[in-house]
Amino acid sequence: MILLGCAALSLVIGIKDHGGAFKEIWYNGGSIFVAVLVLVAFSAIGNYWQNRQLDMLSRASNNIQIDIIRGGQRRKILIFDVVVGDIVYLKMGDKVPADGLFLDGHSLQVDKSSMAEDRNHVEVNLRQNPFLASSAKVINGFARMLVTSVGTNTAYGQMIYQMNLMSRNKKEKTPLQRRVRKLAWSIRKVSDLVLVVLLVVNYFTRNTGDDRDGNIGCYGCKTKANDPLNAIKGIVAGAALVISTASPEGLLFVVKLTLTYAMKRMMAENLMVWQPSAYEKMRSITTICTNKTGTLTLNQMKVKNFWLGQKPMDEVASSISSISPRLVELILQGVALNTMEDASKGSSRLMGFEFFGSPTEKALLSWAALELKMDMEKLKQNYSILFVETFNSHKKRSGVMIKNKDNNTGALHVHWKGAAEMILAMCSSYYDASGNTKDMNGEERMKFELMIDEMATSGLRCVAFAHKRVSQEEGEDLKEKKRLKEESLTLLGLAGIEDPCRSEVKEAVEHCFCAGMKIKMITGDHISTARAIAIECGILQSGDEDREGSVMEGEVFRNYTLKERMEKVDNICVLARSSPLDKLLMVQCLKLKGQVVAVSGINDSLVLKEAHVGLSAGSHGTQVAKESSDIVILDDNYTTIAMALRWGRCVYNNIQKFIQFQLTITIATVVINLVATISTSTVPLTTAELLWVNLIIGMLGALALATEPPTSELMEQSPVGPMERLITSIMWRNVLAQVLYQIGVLLILQFKGESFFGLTEARNSTLIFNTFILCQIFNVFNARKLEKKNVFKDVCKNWKFLGIVGIMILLQVIMEEFLKQFGDTEKLNWFAWGTCIAIAAGSWPIGAIVKCISVPELQS
Repeated sequence: MILLGCAALSLVIGIKDHGGAFKEIWYNGGSIFVAVLVLVAFSAIGNYWQNRQLDMLSRASNNIQIDIIRGGQRRKILIFDVVVGDIVYLKMGDKVPADGLFLDGHSLQVDKSSMAEDRNHVEVNLRQNPFLASSAKVINGFARMLVTSVGTNTAYGQMIYQMNLMSRNKKEKTPLQRRVRKLAWSIRKVSDLVLVVLLVVNYFTRNTGDDRDGNIGCYGCKTKANDPLNAIKGIVAGAALVISTASPEGLLFVVKLTLTYAMKRMMAENLMVWQPSAYEKMRSITTICTNKTGTLTLNQMKVKNFWLGQKPMDEVASSISSISPRLVELILQGVALNTMEDASKGSSRLMGFEFFGSPTEKALLSWAALELKMDMEKLKQNYSILFVETFNSHKKRSGVMIKNKDNNTGALHVHWKGAAEMILAMCSSYYDASGNTKDMNGEERMKFELMIDEMATSGLRCVAFAHKRVSQEEGEDLKEKKRLKEESLTLLGLAGIEDPCRSEVKEAVEHCFCAGMKIKMITGDHISTARAIAIECGILQSGDEDREGSVMEGEVFRNYTLKERMEKVDNICVLARSSPLDKLLMVQCLKLKGQVVAVSGINDSLVLKEAHVGLSAGSHGTQVAKESSDIVILDDNYTTIAMALRWGRCVYNNIQKFIQFQLTITIATVVINLVATISTSTVPLTTAELLWVNLIIGMLGALALATEPPTSELMEQSPVGPMERLITSIMWRNVLAQVLYQIGVLLILQFKGESFFGLTEARNSTLIFNTFILCQIFNVFNARKLEKKNVFKDVCKNWKFLGIVGIMILLQVIMEEFLKQFGDTEKLNWFAWGTCIAIAAGSWPIGAIVKCISVPELQS
């Protein structure tokens, strides 16, 4: 508003002085109007671009696919394409997409805390509570639901609609934005002080002088009507000078611009940022706790071998016909019926079925269909499921009790499937390939344990199947107690499932180590499997394998006291057979030790919330986990996690670059004008010229520095502490060197330029202005590298940076040569241009020399 007032006042004075001379009137005040217009345009375009990126992020976040039945066919659709009448499949970790009715399923429990304060888990079944509400989170079990209402017609939709209306005008600032705002207002306060000094100096230099006796005193004289207006204009112009020099909106605009640009680029790198504050936290990460499946591995599972008794199936049977039909039937029951997954006809190469569900389940179902000729539909028609204990990360197994529909009085079958060593502990006998039952004594059990360990050491995930026949009465008792038989089972077989490591993971892990970060693999797999994968990925390095406590099971870690956990947590590289509680305990211990922790996971929402930065899997992560995380890794790749760390450092580094660039402009401008005003009562840089510097050159410089991509150099530096100063001692060193150079050169031109170059006062002022602008353009290159001497490294790879610098130079040429009345400048000859360029280029060797000077770090 002050700038507009100054422009309006200039127009009023111009009309009085020049009458109908429109050009003269326009050049007096129009330049400020144009500058304000450019400022508003920059801000509007920046806001539009940010809102557009947020809309794109919102659309991407809604790109959640769910399984439904529509028109009798099972298919995958986007969650917001669900309509009334669809049948939706729900499993543990899902978020209920709409209001609906329970059709069928087992052990379904939901968390409705998003709708109500009650945090108790609610059981949903057909008889007592068949109602499912939108946004409820599936905690246990699986089911199918019939959609009855969607969108704003649901209770949750109405609540969100009202909340959006109430919070439409609330805009949360990130910690980085708050720090930049604080810095900007500190600059404003200093500039206000300078303004007061300028006004006082102007007053005394204009209203004091020597009397006849040589004494200094105040004097008065007659004034014209225009004099008060001109005085007011001068005061307002001084205020405008300060505002244009130290506007906090400029710094905040740069933060917004940098975050928005990074958001767009990270989406292209398969990174979707939910929380903008994650950018600032990522630069400080010291420890990464990562899961194994789908992140370090491809998540493309395949059954490598299957053991019947104590021998591989391909050794004991040349074909399925040579295996006991009874044993085959029991294995098929355990595979096809003890699962939350399903199959759809018509779109698969395997027996005419396409299998849905987790990679482990799909691998087992595909193997059974291909090797054992499984007919899943027939099995479901022949057997009814009486009770289900769903798989969870604590028990690491799932169970089912089934009954043959054709034999209502016969025995029931209990099937268990899960982690091999846990299922083995529940067994007292086993089947051989002939279908004979054999007792499992101590020696036999040791042989099975050795088989499991050998598979795990080879990097295979070992899954065991076990069976138990129970009577009708015992089955009813188990169903009433809501638990299945867990002892005296008979082992059916062992499956070794292969999940290859990603080829590029080892290099990404090395980059993280070089960046000063520790990596801990936390997995539910067998300890030998976890160790083998960790060695292959480079997480367990030479020397770590034999170090005591580097590989540990979750139960052991959990049973330690807090003091013992705090002592051992730093040495742990691999935590195997871990539950969500074990992961949570590890993250809490690391945080207590002052570590900044990032966690990647698929369904551990509590752990993702506890970490400083939560990284959820985009392809295989649950919706609950995604909403609990800060960043979604869309391709589930560990190399993408490393890229997220690099971008976090890049964003913060780019903001620091601009702050260094802007501080140089601000300090140099204020000091030059202050010294010149005190010495000569004239301001070398006018308001219009300062507006040009800050609103055009400053904004374009910000855009150039914001487009700097992440470099490998960033991953060679140690993590930056979260409390480290925004302006480091290195930045102050660089700023002071450039400021002293610019002040010295420009003040020499101010006082000696006319006599040295033989210029008029107007041309000398233009020379000063042109030199000052070119100094800032050349200094953009210095700002690219805060510490490195070679500021031109990789500059040719960043065509955006070069293009913006080219635009800055072109605009300055147009300003000097074609819009001289706009800035009240004069045309310069080739010699003058060469002089300006030579002086400005001096900032490059100055920048290189000063970087040889080491400076102590400022205290945080």
